[in-house]
Amino acid sequence: MNAPHPAKVAGIDSTVPAPAHTVASAAPGASPAAPQSATETADVTDDPGTPCAPGALLQDRLAGWVSDLTTLHELTERLVRTDSLAEGLQELLRAGAALVGARRGLVTLEPADGLGPDTTVGLGLARADLGHIETVPRDALPHGRILDGLPVGAGGLAEPDLFAEEGLDPRHREVAARLGYAASYALPLSLESAGSAGSTGSTGTRESTRGTGRLGAAVWLYDEPAEPDVRQRHLAGLYTRHAVPHLARLLEVERTRTSMATLAEELLPSRLPRVPGVQLAARHRSGPRGGGDWYDALPLPDAALGLAVGSVTGSGPSAVAAMGRLRASLRAYAVMEGEDPVAVLSDLELLLRLTEPARSATALFGYCEPALRRITLAGAGHSPPLLIGQRRTEYVETSVSAPLGMLACWEAPSVEVQAEPGETVLLYTDGLLHRTGDPADRAFARLHAAAAGVPRAARQDPDAVAEHVLRTVLPGGKAEADSEEDVVLLAVRFD
Repeated sequence: MNAPHPAKVAGIDSTVPAPAHTVASAAPGASPAAPQSATETADVTDDPGTPCAPGALLQDRLAGWVSDLTTLHELTERLVRTDSLAEGLQELLRAGAALVGARRGLVTLEPADGLGPDTTVGLGLARADLGHIETVPRDALPHGRILDGLPVGAGGLAEPDLFAEEGLDPRHREVAARLGYAASYALPLSLESAGSAGSTGSTGTRESTRGTGRLGAAVWLYDEPAEPDVRQRHLAGLYTRHAVPHLARLLEVERTRTSMATLAEELLPSRLPRVPGVQLAARHRSGPRGGGDWYDALPLPDAALGLAVGSVTGSGPSAVAAMGRLRASLRAYAVMEGEDPVAVLSDLELLLRLTEPARSATALFGYCEPALRRITLAGAGHSPPLLIGQRRTEYVETSVSAPLGMLACWEAPSVEVQAEPGETVLLYTDGLLHRTGDPADRAFARLHAAAAGVPRAARQDPDAVAEHVLRTVLPGGKAEADSEEDVVLLAVRFD
């Protein structure tokens, strides 16, 4: 009688190697009463004299498949919850280490299109350890050979006992002994292999990934001579084929973030001017897609200084471009009529309404006279500046006004700020308040408390003031975390 064929179960490939704990089939002609091991018999029946039923074998094998698929599902679910390239690479290393039974590893990102970023991330390896590995000739390392395009089998590239290999590179031997690893297992990270797997995504997605090429290579390190078995290799291969498309998306996000940050920085002042009587410092944090917040400090005739902060609605390339146009226009108006901040913003509002009627912006422009320690301010829907001194910390009272582009004709009176020697005027954009996640009144209170809490010694340095306020208002990495809200701080300290 022929054994029944395994039933077709959704998501299970019948070519997958049997799980390690599956009962082995009895050899032809073997006595049912003489199983290969007691463990195998216990898995099937409690009676050692009972023959191994084909149904029990099938049930055990299916249970092993389901267990493996559940593990893969959990690992891929953890991976897709990562939203940055660094987190994704770390999760890839952790999951791969669990699947192949290793403790340490590293992944080298080196996209074949040459657009970067090129980086190496380690698991259980310090930066110095990665530096030692980088001193080994590239062609002597398994992941180096993968990156150089040498052929790798479907099961990856294993080195089960490095020190037993003939012809092992002396430097590789030295580094392996120093770091305490004796074996390795490497896999390529390739969109081509992910697309050819055909197990996820639509046909269009698979076709778009073919030919894109290599993203990098991952290698896991064993403390003792070892290598993954057939099933471990298969599961690790399945996982990486599912992981690579997600890593490719994170790579594109990282490239976009870098490009937008570079573009935004190029549109902002490369350095702040040096003007007698004042010291300047600025902080700028942009979201991953780029935003429309800006600042400016422009020397004007008669030893004056034009100060501006503003925010354009929206995010992404269009908002960054609009910000660049608006800032350039404001600089021109400031040179022509900077002593009248209301006129500067009126001209800017007219330009915005005529050239970009679907967009609005907030702005604050100040005509600063350092010799008099005076700033004449005009604001359009912008948050009030903060005046920080040894004896006072208070918001500057500004007139209530609408953002630019919201009314048929914008106009609001200006106000004057008279500072004392050693005091700092802090200009900022609303993103600083929005990133706190607090209601407006609590966000303003938090900002006021942060400014009032600047250490006395730090108040002599506007850079220290800006840094303290930023880190206090946005603690726990909020200042660096991804957010749709840009943040701008411009600190002006009077001598």
